[in-house]
Amino acid sequence: MSTATSTETKELAPVSTESLAALLVAKERPQRPSALSTSLTFGWRAMLKIKHVPEQLFDVTAFPIMNLLMFTYLFGGALAGSPTDYIQFVLPGILVMSVVMITMYTGVSVNIDIEKGVFDRFRSLPIWRPSAMVGYLLGDALRYTIASVIMLAMGLLLGYRPDGGFPGVVAGIALLLLFSFAFSWIWTMFGLMLRTEKSVMSVSMMVIFPLTFLSNVFVDPRTMPGWLQAFVNNSPVTHLASAVRGLMAGDWPAADVMWTLGWSAALVVVFGPVTMRLYNRK
Repeated sequence: MSTATSTETKELAPVSTESLAALLVAKERPQRPSALSTSLTFGWRAMLKIKHVPEQLFDVTAFPIMNLLMFTYLFGGALAGSPTDYIQFVLPGILVMSVVMITMYTGVSVNIDIEKGVFDRFRSLPIWRPSAMVGYLLGDALRYTIASVIMLAMGLLLGYRPDGGFPGVVAGIALLLLFSFAFSWIWTMFGLMLRTEKSVMSVSMMVIFPLTFLSNVFVDPRTMPGWLQAFVNNSPVTHLASAVRGLMAGDWPAADVMWTLGWSAALVVVFGPVTMRLYNRK
């Protein structure tokens, strides 16, 4: 009996600190996750938030449909002779306006997570620092895609016929998603800079409403005063709407596509580093 007890005591004896350190050093450490994998992980986290709170899809479903119906039937007869003729022009524009406007919710989500202390845990992880922000934007790209599909489905029911067919529609949506990804970096900056989600929403609306409405989304800029045409013709939303409208119509608006790509690159180059500087100092 005493021999058995003695044997068990030896087997259960605590491991010394030196032995434990030697075991840890001997084992290979797990590889650090890549920037792509961590960004996709945070993107998946953003999509899970949609799953658990489906009410947040309201802004990408009801809001675009309401805009399309309202503007088509309110202004269609006056501006184009009939709603059916007007929708051929206005649907790509309203699609651009709706998706660009809902990009501001990215900044609101970032601000909410900061207030809850979630980002403090993210910063302690051995991962690529921008992956949390990139993940937010990748998750929101799903919301933008849902909004685009819903708008196009409703437009087809109302009589919209894209002459560019499926390839033109896909190219237009892809360009819109690319610009929205770049444009969202502005709102992540506001989400980190401002103290409350209400202030993020207010500032975002002050920026986004003039930018989207002072464009060629609803009417041809040639009907506007000369001083206003100068602003509208050089607006990034105007270039984007013209590019998406042309691609869906089966044309290749090379100048507007290049302008949109240039605006997208400039937004990332300017606001990406500013966002990450604020994120690291927050």
